[in-house]
Amino acid sequence: MNRKPAVAGSFYPASHTELSAQLDKLFENALPKKVKNVGAIISPHAGYVFSGGVAATAFNQIDREKEYERVFIIASSHRASFPGASVFCNSNFEMPYGQESVDTQLGKFLCKEFPTLFSSNPHHHSKEHSIEVQLPFIKFTLKPTYKIVPILLGDVSPEMCHSIAEKLKPYFNSENLFVISSDFSHYPNYDNARAVDQATMHAIVSNNPETLIKVIEENQSKGVEKLVTSLCGWSSVLVLHYLTEQDRFYSYHPLEYKNSGDNALYGEMDSVVGYWAIAISRDSEVLHWIARRAIEKAITEENPIHSNEKDSANLKAHVVKELGVKEIPLSLTEECGVFVTLKKKGKLRGCIGYIQSNTPLYKEVANVAVLAACYDNRFNKVTPKELEEIEIEISVLSPMQLIKNIEEIEIGKHGILVQKGDKSGLFLPQVGAETKWSREQFLGHCARDKAGLGWDGWKDAQISIFTVAII
Repeated sequence: MNRKPAVAGSFYPASHTELSAQLDKLFENALPKKVKNVGAIISPHAGYVFSGGVAATAFNQIDREKEYERVFIIASSHRASFPGASVFCNSNFEMPYGQESVDTQLGKFLCKEFPTLFSSNPHHHSKEHSIEVQLPFIKFTLKPTYKIVPILLGDVSPEMCHSIAEKLKPYFNSENLFVISSDFSHYPNYDNARAVDQATMHAIVSNNPETLIKVIEENQSKGVEKLVTSLCGWSSVLVLHYLTEQDRFYSYHPLEYKNSGDNALYGEMDSVVGYWAIAISRDSEVLHWIARRAIEKAITEENPIHSNEKDSANLKAHVVKELGVKEIPLSLTEECGVFVTLKKKGKLRGCIGYIQSNTPLYKEVANVAVLAACYDNRFNKVTPKELEEIEIEISVLSPMQLIKNIEEIEIGKHGILVQKGDKSGLFLPQVGAETKWSREQFLGHCARDKAGLGWDGWKDAQISIFTVAII
């Protein structure tokens, strides 16, 4: 049986017509789109008269032209107590405007493959509001190509949140949207709520789960009068942190704050609930766009985009203008090594990069992409006809770490740099993962084929390891 609405007529109108009118008004008054390439949002789940405007601001950041495959809605249970996460996957959600289709197949897969983390019990969802109130915003915002994956967290620890995130990570990609449902402080007075919610927001924006846990504990230890929680969906936000913490190319954007005391008609200043709208962007998509655009311009004999002094300012202006962003994300201004690999029908078509760089990453990616497409002497220059078939992989390198024992090398995780005198050779981690070589084979091929030191040349050479963020 479909899941019936639990809070229609209380949290939001039960009439389709009235609901549509309220959503129109909420979005009309919400803050406009400020963030590009949104992969997730944090949105409140209170009654629309209190938190609907903040929720509309969060949903305004989503690309309305994008056709999402799934929308994962992650919320923390208010009413039922159960271990792990409960995935609603028995039927669909009925709403005043019709049905919301559930990806029942994926839900059942999660429950079958990871039974210690995911279970399916529709009763856990029957009276819960935190997922339901997000659905009208999703319906209002997105093209009707998606199915929802409703995940309700029960009695979980930070360790279990981490495990849940690991199983959801394969789906945390550009094809899917993640909606994290959470209000902030509960029941302090107006001024105390603002202070507590500001501290919690900064902890979330840090993209560090340990910081978030610490700040939540500190908020509780301060003895703020009537503070029950500083983040009612703390476990849901923690799952998001565990999805993004290892990737430097996710940025958190706080957008709008209000609490229930801001409602002049119904709000009470001495006991409020706080709401934040926060968007999480994938800065890596900007890098990928830069690489492809740079190659396009280079092979069509327009003015190539690259990072020399003459064109570096033009590149920034070009990126800002064409992507419609106000500024380059901070994560793309780091100075670090980067390689660009081109493939055509699964086969290598060019690869060039730098181990280290003193050029901002977004500029270096444009430069290296052009070199890989046009100046890798193993291949002819990429032609305009080939461009649609070219796959671009960007590898952003961590700092090099000199090792003394080859046992420190983890195949598939670490790349290696073998150096002796003026000779050196490098393999990215992907090489080890694809070839399934042993450590000795990995080192031998690198020493002989890349550094020209012979098969055993690594034995008296300097060996450094590094990791990469792969885009």
